[in-house]
This record gives sequence, structure tokens and C-alpha cells, in this order.
Amino acid sequence: MSRQIVAEGEGGAMPPQSGMSRPASPLILLAETQGDVRRTVHDHLEQTGFRAMPAASADALFHALTSAHVGAVVLDAGLRGADGMDLCRDLRERSDVPIILVGANCTEVDRVVALELGADDFMAKPYSVRELAARLRAVLRRTRAERVRGSRNRKQARFEGWTVDFTRREVSAPDERKVHLTAAEFALLGVFLDHARIIIPRKRLMELAGVRDTPSSDRSIDVLVSRLRRKLGGQGRRAPIVTVRGAGYMFSAVVDRG
Repeated sequence: MSRQIVAEGEGGAMPPQSGMSRPASPLILLAETQGDVRRTVHDHLEQTGFRAMPAASADALFHALTSAHVGAVVLDAGLRGADGMDLCRDLRERSDVPIILVGANCTEVDRVVALELGADDFMAKPYSVRELAARLRAVLRRTRAERVRGSRNRKQARFEGWTVDFTRREVSAPDERKVHLTAAEFALLGVFLDHARIIIPRKRLMELAGVRDTPSSDRSIDVLVSRLRRKLGGQGRRAPIVTVRGAGYMFSAVVDRG
């Protein structure tokens, strides 16, 4: 039976326990308000091949991000000192580190808001620590795969005045302004650039972009496309992402590879 987290408590940021971790293991920043939950999840992650660094406040969260190479963040939507949803947005503006947001509610609205704010995944409390570990592996695989594809297959791509630098993971607008994309948005843009002017069915787009197949997956991919479309639009421009009714999506711009 999967272990479920249910607890309360307090605590501060603690360094990862080097004696229990492997040097090459991904470091997971566990930003959680409840002390018992932190300890339970921390111990399970350490036992399953991760390194874990607990943090009990927003200050501890951002200090950890500047002092260690963090592979992913598990962010409690109820983190003390800041509203978790606003904190998710603030974190996304500062970093492209993968974020799994966890919260007491798991309605469709909650999931959509989490994705809109830049989370890569969302889980409801109480959750299975085994499932959390599996989702962390999935989001890390997706991030690694996208970076490998970028370094191996392409360096730069250009379309309609935009420049995508896959080595630096940077996106520049026609006015040379840097546009920040989350890891999930950057992966989705890479898929579109690889399949420019081809209609991609939703299910196939989910598979290529690494979106988990769940009952709300269609809505999740629509939200992700909407976020990317919004960032590639604005200032009188229209994003080159076309919705093909009943078929999927198509990237309509001509792409020039560098």
C-alpha cells in the first residue's frame, strides 16, 4: 500500500545528508510547511535515489536555489510566509527549475491555475510518496531529454524574427527582448519547431511534450499551448500556433535552422 502523507509541524531549511546521498543524484528541494510531512517525504526520496533538501519558508526556498544546484522543486501551495500560488509564479519568474505544486485542493480550476502560474505538475494532499517520486523522475526525464535533443539536433532556430537558442535555452523576441519560458513551455516550443507546418493531434502533442496521460490531460495541453501562445504573441503580433478544430495544433511559421 502506498504511504500517504498526513501531518503538521514546523522546521527550517536543512542541508542534504551527504552520508545518505549519491553525488550524482538529483537534488530535490522540498518546500513544505508541515514538519512531519517534510520528514516523511525527505526520508522516502533519500531512500529511492534522490537527494532531498527540506525548506519550511519562502526565504529558505530562495536561499537554497541560490546556494545549490537544484534539480526540481516540490512546492507546498500553503507554504508559510507567502501564498503558495503567488510563490509558484515568483519562483517561475526567477528560475526554469521543474516545479511540482502540491495543495489541499485538486479541482480542475486548481490544476489549471497551477499550470498557468508555471508549475510542471500538480498533486493533491494527501499524496502517495511513491507517486511523487515517480512524477519527479518523469519531469526530470522530460527536462533531460529536451536538453539532449537541443544539444544534439539543433543549436538555433528562427521564425518571424524570433530566435531560439537551444544551447542557452533562451528565446528572443523580434525586438531582442528575452522571453522567459518554463521548462514545459520550452519543451513544447521545441516540439512545434521540430514539426513546423504539420498538424499534430492532441494525444501526439502530449506524448512529444511529455504531458502525463490523465483524465484532465487534454485540458492540460490546451493550457500549456495557451501559455506559450500568449508569450509568443503580444505587441500587435499573433503567435504562429494555430488550432485546427477537431484535429489538433499546427505551428504555422516557416522555421530556419541555425
